[in-house]
Amino acid sequence: MRLRPLLVTLHRWFGLAAAVFLFVSGLTGAVISWDHELDAWLNPQLFHANSGVGAGPGKSGLELARQVEAQDRRLRVTYTLTALEAGRTALLSVEARPDPVTGKPFELGFNQMAVDPLTGKIQGVRQWGAVSLARENLLPFLYKLHYTMHIPDGWGIELGIWFMGIIGIVWFFDCFIALYLSFPNWRSWRKSLAFRWQQGGHKLNFDLHRSGGVWLWLLLLVLAITSVSMNLQTQLVRPLVAKFSTLSPNAFDQRTPQRPEQAIEPLLTREQAVALARAEAARRGWQLPAGGLFYSSSYGLYGVGFFEADNDHGDGGLGNAWLYFDGRDGSPAGGVVPGTGSAGDIFLQAQFPLHSGRILGLPGRILISAMGVVVAMLSATGLLIWLRKRRARALQAHSAAKRPARLEPINR
Repeated sequence: MRLRPLLVTLHRWFGLAAAVFLFVSGLTGAVISWDHELDAWLNPQLFHANSGVGAGPGKSGLELARQVEAQDRRLRVTYTLTALEAGRTALLSVEARPDPVTGKPFELGFNQMAVDPLTGKIQGVRQWGAVSLARENLLPFLYKLHYTMHIPDGWGIELGIWFMGIIGIVWFFDCFIALYLSFPNWRSWRKSLAFRWQQGGHKLNFDLHRSGGVWLWLLLLVLAITSVSMNLQTQLVRPLVAKFSTLSPNAFDQRTPQRPEQAIEPLLTREQAVALARAEAARRGWQLPAGGLFYSSSYGLYGVGFFEADNDHGDGGLGNAWLYFDGRDGSPAGGVVPGTGSAGDIFLQAQFPLHSGRILGLPGRILISAMGVVVAMLSATGLLIWLRKRRARALQAHSAAKRPARLEPINR
């Protein structure tokens, strides 16, 4: 079989396999580029403190975390900002502690809670990532839909993560196939870059699919690569990169995660972990404050991030720096310092900033939002091309079936 017909077949089946999922992922990606802004607009009770902007500084995130845990012994705060923006709530991530009677985690019904930093009152709770279109759950629902399609886990495997990672791999290879097929004849290469706007119909649909993909090919390839990296970094990308570049040890890869009922209780307080991180940051000459802290009970690790109160999402560059410490004895467990390490380290650090567009700040987010619409458009136009060709083949076969059989002369 010649190369081009083979690649046409592969492109058709790769496209059909991935089109619906890339269409959904593209549209959701266009929206979640602005997830924090849209979420705050839809759910002011979760983001804007009732006490108001001029009511005073209020308590720190560390104090509020300690207070919330004292009020409800069933939960543990897993993430909090240390300093809060004026007028903002403390949006705490929480998890259920094991029930000492059953050994199973308590049923909380929520994993996020918004607390007024001045009064300490809980303004709202929600289950981030729940399959729900309720106002408070809409943006988290779309965010998780983007990279898992809400496929439930099974057999101890994050099936949604794996599925969308495989879709990303298919997309990566199809990028090269599509580029090759877009230039059937190098003498007429201009046609592969043109759009027949005035003719419209199927001709414009074809040009939007082919020429649109050519013009934006490099950006589409970056999105395909980073989508694989975001979903399958530990399982595939990190081992692959390690074959070409020495990677710094990863604090999480060197530990075995524990089940929720075997959660590791920290002996170190949050304040002690932040103090250790600040001392290490001062030793390294860092100027940014310790802006946020998380605790992973499955790995027994604290992580302290360094950023200003309004930049916890890491806009601009390769993101924020993090230092990790053992939750039991406070020993250093490494960290992630953007822009440092081997070429492989920097490549891995760049994956989320590239995929989200945050590497370029606001212009990058606008670009990625537009690219989400483009990915959806390419998926839809590809399906329309396939449907049109399928209909034409069906009509041709129907006409052939109705044509009377040709009589052959009888030789005597």
